[in-house]
Amino acid sequence: MKQLTDLKLKVLDLLNEDARRSPALLATLIGVEEESVKEAIAELEQDHVIVKYAAVVNWSKIEDETVTALIEVQITPERGRGFEGIAERIYLYPQVKSVYLMSGAYDLLVEVEGRNLREVANFVSEKLSPIDSVLSTKTNFILKKYKQDGIIFEDREEDNRLMISP
Repeated sequence: MKQLTDLKLKVLDLLNEDARRSPALLATLIGVEEESVKEAIAELEQDHVIVKYAAVVNWSKIEDETVTALIEVQITPERGRGFEGIAERIYLYPQVKSVYLMSGAYDLLVEVEGRNLREVANFVSEKLSPIDSVLSTKTNFILKKYKQDGIIFEDREEDNRLMISP
């Protein structure tokens, strides 16, 4: 693993908060020259530290058709490859949004999206469960997202009550 400079860590932190920030704004916020920020970003992209710039979308404001499930998967590791081969087999499916190796009661946490409950259920029963190394699955459907990646989705009302003091 590569040790990152202080400048690169600051750039990553600021871009993680808001990927729309320009190199000029980042340079101003950090207190360095814009060219230094551009070089740092180019190196981070080349080294695949920055993999993608993405928007966090609250899909519930747009469509209610998609269903997201978190599937706990217990597996038997493969000899010589451990969890890698099975994880790769699973993450190559287009329905799979994320795959995490976990500690605890299960081995992999798989995030799946589908158009409806039946589509997700079919994925689990027809694609995921039949994999030889899969011992068991437990599907949890996300009913509502309140916060994702540090961003709160709820429209919160401000508390306009007057403060009472003794």
